[in-house]
Parts: sequence; C-alpha cells; structure tokens
Amino acid sequence: MELFEGTPSVNPKPGAGTAPLAARMRPRTLDEIAGQDHILGASKLLRRAIEADRISSVILYGPPGCGKTSLAEVIALVTDRRFERTSGVLANVAILRKLLEQAAGWKKIHRQDTILFIDEIHRFNKSQQDVLLPYVESGDIILIGATTHNPFFFINTPLNSRSQIFQLNPLSEEAIKTVLKRAMEHPAGLNGLVTADDDALEHLATVCEGDARRALNALEIAALTTPPGKDGVVHLTRHETEESVQKKAVSYDHDEDEHYDTISAFIKSVRGSDANAAIYWLAKMVYAGEDPRFIARRLVILASEDIGNADPRGLSVAIAAMQAVDFVGMPEARIILAQATTYLACAPKSNASYLAIDAALADVESGRTLPVPDHLKNAPHPGKGDVQYQYAHDGTDHFVDQEYVPTDRVYYAPTDQGYEETIRKRLEHWASMRKKKK
Repeated sequence: MELFEGTPSVNPKPGAGTAPLAARMRPRTLDEIAGQDHILGASKLLRRAIEADRISSVILYGPPGCGKTSLAEVIALVTDRRFERTSGVLANVAILRKLLEQAAGWKKIHRQDTILFIDEIHRFNKSQQDVLLPYVESGDIILIGATTHNPFFFINTPLNSRSQIFQLNPLSEEAIKTVLKRAMEHPAGLNGLVTADDDALEHLATVCEGDARRALNALEIAALTTPPGKDGVVHLTRHETEESVQKKAVSYDHDEDEHYDTISAFIKSVRGSDANAAIYWLAKMVYAGEDPRFIARRLVILASEDIGNADPRGLSVAIAAMQAVDFVGMPEARIILAQATTYLACAPKSNASYLAIDAALADVESGRTLPVPDHLKNAPHPGKGDVQYQYAHDGTDHFVDQEYVPTDRVYYAPTDQGYEETIRKRLEHWASMRKKKK
C-alpha cells in the first residue's frame, strides 16, 4: 500500500504554476482582439493592410489594457515579416542602433522586412526617436510604436508624419465580459474549471474601466483564492470579485494625457455652470491622488477668467480655498475644494476682464504703444502744456472727465451678469457725464 493511498487527490488551482492568465489569453488572430472594431472591423484600413501583408509604420495609441501589444503580436503572426521587439524603458541608443543595423542587414541579405515593435515609445527622448527616422524612411524597418500618451505631444513630428496613427479605445463593459468568459472557457485559460455569476462579471467589467489586463488579473486572483466546489469547479460570486479588486482602477496619469483631460473637463464644467459634473471630475482627481493644491490654483485662475466681476467674491472664495487646502491638507481638503467648486460653478459668469487684458496686450504687442499724458506723469514737467491733473475725489460723484489714455479704444465691456450689470450701469452714467460736459 502506498504511503498516501486512499488520500483524496487535491484539485489543482486553475492556472496554478503557469504563466499569468492575461499572458495566456493574448489574442492569436485579429478576430480575437476585442473592442476595437473601429479600426479592425471588416473593410477597415488597418485590417485590410494587415491581411494583405501591406502594413506600414504605425503608432498605436490608447490606454493600458486595450490591446496595443496584442495587436502588434498578432501582426507578427499573420504577416510574412521578421519581428523584433524592444521597449522605451529598456532600450538605449546603442541597443536601438544595433537592432536597426541588424534589420537593415537582414533585408539586404534575405529580402525580408523587419517589423520593430517598440512598447512605450513615448519614453524615448528626441535623440532616440531621431535615430529611428532614416530607417523608417528608407523602409529598412516597419515601425510599430505603442504608447498610452497622445503621440502628437510625445512623439516627434517627423516620426508621426512617417507613420499612420491608430487610436485604440478602452474596452466597453460588454467587451470586457466577453474577454472574461473566453478566459474561463478556453483550454489555455481556466479551461472550464471556473464559473462566475453575471453580477460578478459585471462588477469586474465596471471597476476595471476598459482595462482587459486588469480584469483578467482580478479574475485569476479570485479563481486562485476561492476553494472549488465538490464538482471541482470554482464558482465566483460578486463577493469574490469585489475582494479581488480592492480599489477601483481609475485611469489617471499625473503628468500626462488623463491628468490634463480630467482637469480640462473639471474647469469646463465649472465654467459651464454644471456643479454636478464639476463635483464628479473633482472626485475623480481626488480619488486618483491629484495634488489638491494644483486643483485649488486652477480654481483661482477660473475665478478671475470665467467669473470676474460678475461675482467678485468668487476670487475671494477661491483664494481662501487655496490657503485652507494648504493649511488643512487631505483628506479634509476635499471638502474645501468641493465648497469652492460648487460656489464658482453656481456663480454668474463673465470673461470681460479676461477679454479686456488680452485685447490691450494685443494692441501693445502690435506696436500700439501710447505715450503717457503729461498731466498723469509722476513728476511735473514745466513747459509741457497747460493741462493739469484733476483729483477725481474733488469732482461730482468722485468723477472727473479728463484724458487718461490717448485713445478711444474700449477694452472692458462689462456684461449684464451678476454684479457686472451694476458696473455696466455705472460706466454708462459716467459716459453720460462726459457727453454733458462736451
């Protein structure tokens, strides 16, 4: 009798001891790439080019987990090209030159093009990107660059102009669920040893925000940490999937596209007087760990640019919030930011001051430099004319009609919004006083 004879065998955990589920489930064909029908659907340019083996240099641009690397690997599988890969994180100029020279030599000897896939190409500096140019231009390599950042900001213009740019989208919730179901059933995945409630899959599809890799990783963690039933199958409920993703993923990079896109949406929502939208974008930034002082500074700018004299208190509120945020710190600073945000979103709006200074600056920059009238100069100028400065407080309504600038140009045109309507009426009153004097 064997030592452990009669001992029930232990079911191995699904996927235990193998490559990560996300790696095992990488697509092998174009049809297996989920959620990118806008560029890979039937008759779409990129699909036609790949299937005809006429692929040219491309930049694949999109958020993490949307399939950029998978698409590059599928291209390598279905085209008759030599394939090399590197990363903007790992490759320096020397490594890059070696790959490029090898590609040029290979083409000369074997008459075969090389596809060079560079992941995170945005991490290359200008010099590194410039090294690629002659090889792309001569056709010695077909470049496939993958980046999470806007290539028009992070990739050199000459390289962009020699490449076609395709934007991949975050996967929809339905696409994520399709990927998860395929992973549970596929022999290379969980091979039918894992099932999940619809609610569990819905949760993963929602919290992973279009990132298939994160969803697959969460599914695998849930599967590996949940005991199987008597039938040897692991069944996942929402509870297990919630445990496998402790904190909702928020697509947000602190110094790049998502950072600027989110603050842009926030400012435009406040400017557009949508307090609810503004609070949502504020919450996203706070949740993602954005510097609250950065948000406060932007509110100070907005208070003058978009509210101005329609509600002069707006600037006071914004400055007070900025000081309080710095004094209090997080997490309580979120409340201060919320108060300032809602106040400014609900305030009357005017950009008259912003337009006024820009119009005056445009005149100065275009050479319209006007002399200071003698009576306004800091010191008296004997023999410079008979016009004397008149002290405004000595006049009726503390107003004196005298020339303050030698032009009739109107820069500040107050609106009828909020307190600015009062200002507008006051300016009209002073204008009528000038006319009476004339």
